[in-house]
Amino acid sequence: MMLAAVLIAAVFVTLAAVLCAAAMLAILGAAHVYLSGPEAIERDGLARGRRAPRWSLADSAGTVHHSPPARPLQLVVFADHSLKSFPSVLDGLRELIARGDPELEVVVLLRQRNDLAEPLLRMLLPQTPSLDAVPVLTGTPALYAAYNVRVGPFAVFVDAAGLVRASSLVNHDWQLDKLRQLAGLPISPAQMPRRTARAGLRRLSRRAA
Repeated sequence: MMLAAVLIAAVFVTLAAVLCAAAMLAILGAAHVYLSGPEAIERDGLARGRRAPRWSLADSAGTVHHSPPARPLQLVVFADHSLKSFPSVLDGLRELIARGDPELEVVVLLRQRNDLAEPLLRMLLPQTPSLDAVPVLTGTPALYAAYNVRVGPFAVFVDAAGLVRASSLVNHDWQLDKLRQLAGLPISPAQMPRRTARAGLRRLSRRAA
């Protein structure tokens, strides 16, 4: 009798462990689906008006580039050699660069060191004589995380004050054009971080006085 009771108890313990493991796998599976689904991707990037990370990175020629930029606007393209899979985005980049917009600086930011990415990007955009002016910078996974970027190609427009003017995953050329238009619009106080908005209101008050 005692042996039978022990066996029954062991069976119940094993069954409980299996059920707990199944429940945990179900929860983790649901979380994985959520984090990898389109709803999660839509939340990637930084909202318009948020402060962008500050950084200083050297390109392959040793020239140091900064964010916030010296120009009024900076387009940070989060991409690597996989950009070749999005020909429409490449067309949009060609068009933006070919316009020669003096207010806009364009940089490509890699997630990590990749010796093949820059030569490949040069091959992908052979029609653009001004491509040499577009630096390819080596970032880090931590910098990508600071921008809340997990997948690419992703575009973030940052102004000289270090504020995000537009931010989105891009798959088509027209999306880059729309983001450039949005980046040219002023940020309302409601879109700014509280400290930045209060500082702006104080400056306006001093000017009015």
